[in-house]
Amino acid sequence: MPLLLASTSRYRRELLERLRLPFHVARPDVDETTGPDEPPASLAARLASLKAAAIAANHPEAWVIGADQVAEVDGQAIGKPGHRDAAIAQLTAMSGRAIRFHTALCLLGDEVRHEASDVTTVRFRALSAEEIERYVDAEQPFDCAGSFKSEGLGITLFEAIDSQDPTALIGLPLIALSRLLREAGFHLP
Repeated sequence: MPLLLASTSRYRRELLERLRLPFHVARPDVDETTGPDEPPASLAARLASLKAAAIAANHPEAWVIGADQVAEVDGQAIGKPGHRDAAIAQLTAMSGRAIRFHTALCLLGDEVRHEASDVTTVRFRALSAEEIERYVDAEQPFDCAGSFKSEGLGITLFEAIDSQDPTALIGLPLIALSRLLREAGFHLP
């Protein structure tokens, strides 16, 4: 069965390429609005499932990977900043704190659903306003939950990262995905 990634994120695409499986990319049309009182982990799981289902509806012959990531600050979900001022505000709010990132996966195919999730805790060092502005201007992380790119210069903002899967923070936990793909019959080393 063909493999489809229900995401146009270049970060997720680059991660999936590491597994050396042929796949195609499809853009899911999903409303990503947070439900009332919806916990961040539940939001990530719901959106990953909706993204996979949106593509699977038009491609019943394929296995479809849906993924989503939600940052949690004080129990509330924060999304992608979209612009400079919002990125600065997010990083200012996270300075000197431990923030949780919930990454969820859904693999749909042949009327079977496989799901997994990861929680990564990022400990930010105390950041000055100047450091935050220099970082945001240098990397422009406007399309990243939490306003940073851990695979890039964003790593300089942290004291530590605690995770079961180092790729989860980038948006696609490959350890969990590899397990789900093997369960679906894909051959990975």
